[in-house]
Amino acid sequence: MKELQHLNKYFLKYKTNLIAGVIITIIARMFLLFTPRYVKKVFIVIEQYFANSISTEVFKAELLEAIIYIVGAAFIGGVLTFFMRQYIINVSRYIEFDLKNEIYEQYQKLSLNFYKKNRTGDLMNRISEDVSRVRMYAGPAIMYSINTITLFVIALIYMFKESPSLTLYTIMPLPILSVVIYKLSKEIHKRSTIVQEYLSKLSSFTQESFSGISVIKAYGIETQTALNFETLAAESKEKQISLARVQAWFFPMMVLLIGASNLIVIYIGGMQYINGEIESLGTIAEFIIYVNLLTWPVATVGWVTSIVQQAEASQKRINHFLKIEPEIKNTVEAETEINGNITFKNVSFTYDDTNIQALNNVSFDIKEGETLAILGKTGSGKSTILDLIGRLYDIDSGSILINNKEISQLNLNNLRDNMGYVPQEAFLFSDSLKNNIKFGKENATDEEVIQAAKNAQVHKNITKFSKGYDTILGERGITLSGGQKQRVSIARAIIKSPKILLFDDCLSAVDTETEEKILKSLYKITQGKTTVIVSHRVSSAKNADKIIILDEGKIVQQGTHDTLIETEGYYKHLYLKQLSETSSK
Repeated sequence: MKELQHLNKYFLKYKTNLIAGVIITIIARMFLLFTPRYVKKVFIVIEQYFANSISTEVFKAELLEAIIYIVGAAFIGGVLTFFMRQYIINVSRYIEFDLKNEIYEQYQKLSLNFYKKNRTGDLMNRISEDVSRVRMYAGPAIMYSINTITLFVIALIYMFKESPSLTLYTIMPLPILSVVIYKLSKEIHKRSTIVQEYLSKLSSFTQESFSGISVIKAYGIETQTALNFETLAAESKEKQISLARVQAWFFPMMVLLIGASNLIVIYIGGMQYINGEIESLGTIAEFIIYVNLLTWPVATVGWVTSIVQQAEASQKRINHFLKIEPEIKNTVEAETEINGNITFKNVSFTYDDTNIQALNNVSFDIKEGETLAILGKTGSGKSTILDLIGRLYDIDSGSILINNKEISQLNLNNLRDNMGYVPQEAFLFSDSLKNNIKFGKENATDEEVIQAAKNAQVHKNITKFSKGYDTILGERGITLSGGQKQRVSIARAIIKSPKILLFDDCLSAVDTETEEKILKSLYKITQGKTTVIVSHRVSSAKNADKIIILDEGKIVQQGTHDTLIETEGYYKHLYLKQLSETSSK
């Protein structure tokens, strides 16, 4: 139960509803327990009538009164049970809502390193399957536990008043039941944890398969993928069956023990009636009803125990993520105006997951309104510089200054609000084209959306779709071509007119003619804005105020286009190579 203590704050939050639900539950069970007492009264009245102890009129009146009480108590108990479920089950839904939001907020805070080390399917499983199992603990498990305790306490009090010895015989099987539950609960907890782990593996596998379906089809490995899924699903099935085998012991054991209690009541009660130890057969009938009223609560003990064990296993998995401290923390509340001055001083950075040093003692300076172009071979550290400017990672050594302040001393949200970032792999959401562009500025007008699309040279493409800007994209923007996705991503970045623009090789999927048009538009847009362009093409870099060449995380060349083409090195060789390729076309 230690892991489930995390939910205590939510129980306190909704304590009013829970307390009301508990009170209603107790009252509802008290009304339900009127029935056995009045059934006994019916038996007594019948015995008195046939013994000629009461008249026919009295017999009818007593019988009618008992029936009215039984029906009335059942009706009131039913109404109260409805409200009991409304209060307690609704609380579980509130807690489910809050817990999902808490997990999602934590996911939002965690750094990119976290997402590199964890699979998407597993993250989804914890916020869906695991939270659903926890909800069962926060609602049904609590409701039935209160129900069971109330019934047991009140029923046992009534039973002891009637016949202490018969009560002791009746509850004799219950300690055996407690031992069985304890033994089975430990095994259920262990197997529930394994089942949840396999559900995460299945979610991760299917999510990756659907996301990479085009690759699977292109390589013709549908059969092999299906076989891999079948193997994983078979393993998961075995774990589920293993858990079900243990859970399956509960109800048969309870039915057996409740049946034993009924037999004990009939036999012992009958002997006591014959010996004159109990005054009426109504007492036996009353005890049989009590035993059967306790049948479902006793049966739910196993079910509730199973729910609690599964919820604890799920909450443990949830807590594991909730306890992770975000690597990138926003420690500054005050917002400052971002002017766009960026300085790297002896910056070094190594990726934790691969232990690859991406940058080694890198230094450069960009003044407000300038454009910096970064070129270099694949893996030279170009994209890393953009990630560090956006503070997606924290550096190992050196310093990054923006506005002549350490980047860690700036309000993180304010910093990113003043940036427009176009990643190397354009990611679009399964939403309309308009909303994908407005993602950069939620309150943008339609005119602003269209202008941003025109500047990104994608407006004409959009207008050719039957629904234009209202066209709904497939997952990850699969509806569009690579070049169209990049241009929509550019429109999204420039629509909010940020102080700093970061372009990560975002024109790689467009032809040279379109690239030239986009660059001309960007040249106008980026006036007065600090711009950093990562590219493999000289055409994207030649108009920049500064150009740096990276190789294995170090700056090996820097200067302007004119100075670099006059100097032997990577830039000149790349320029001549691309010039010859353009001439041969």
